[in-house]
Amino acid sequence: MRKRCVGGIVHDGEGRLLLVRRGRPPGEGQWSIPGGRVEPGEDDPAAVARELKEETGLDVAVGALAGTVERPGPDGVTYEIHDYTATVTGGTLRAGDDAAEARWVRVDDLGGLPVTPGLVDALRQWGVL
Repeated sequence: MRKRCVGGIVHDGEGRLLLVRRGRPPGEGQWSIPGGRVEPGEDDPAAVARELKEETGLDVAVGALAGTVERPGPDGVTYEIHDYTATVTGGTLRAGDDAAEARWVRVDDLGGLPVTPGLVDALRQWGVL
């Protein structure tokens, strides 16, 4: 079974990347870009904006598709994840929903964090790091 998911790649004015630490499986305890499942009847940009608001408290304008990855999930599920660039338009940064923590991270500091497998490689390949 396949599940469509989205993520939002957001940088601040200092070039830092917005990351959340997952509070639930899959990826519990790991850092990743904010995102989640696309709800029935929702298009990708709406899902990105909703997920970022729920997980980070930030309002965003969703931009272009940066790239797509597939990741295995529990019970034979495959997550098809479409990651989009986004720009903050409002809100206050705070962790919410299934995010245990949310923060801006310098690209140089990514190596010291337990990030989800393949995240840094994908972001570099897409030219967003």
